[in-house]
Amino acid sequence: MQMTQMEMEIQNAAGAPNWYALFTRHQHEKSVAFALSNKNHEVYLPLYRSVRQWQDRAKQLWFPLFPCYVFIREGMDRQLQILTTPGVIHIVGWSGRPAVVPQSQLEAVMRIMESCLIVETHPYLRSGDRVRVITGPLMGLEGILTRKKGEARLVVSMEMLGQSAAVEIDVLNVERTGPFPVAKLAQRISASA
Repeated sequence: MQMTQMEMEIQNAAGAPNWYALFTRHQHEKSVAFALSNKNHEVYLPLYRSVRQWQDRAKQLWFPLFPCYVFIREGMDRQLQILTTPGVIHIVGWSGRPAVVPQSQLEAVMRIMESCLIVETHPYLRSGDRVRVITGPLMGLEGILTRKKGEARLVVSMEMLGQSAAVEIDVLNVERTGPFPVAKLAQRISASA
């Protein structure tokens, strides 16, 4: 049986402190992160800036990049303390066990957030051109290239959450690493024939 890339990465990171995802009540991400920090847990809540326009004014607000999710480092030995935190619904997992967030995916999100580029939430994508950034502050990151309003964007996905983030990028700074969607479709058709 072949191991997926995510399974191999989790197995390789067994010695390093692991990150886990918590599913929270809607609009409770900040209060959950604050409460868990006060309980001496290391938490990560990526926030992006958005300007909202009302009739009489515009206001700059900060929103969670992944709505209803907060990341926590280790602490699975104190699950009751985590789960009784107001706003926490459950620890993301499979078969009743907490699932480890792949380190490379979380590091990619951290790099995007630290890059000072415009970041926003993005619908999770399964197909599209996989690309690698070859120059600039995001060099080495891989994701899916999309377009919005004529601007190219690199979409980085948190596969286990079914969530993605997008950052504006110059298409001259990326190289294709995966097949075009049409090629994938052609492979599936020829395999089923």
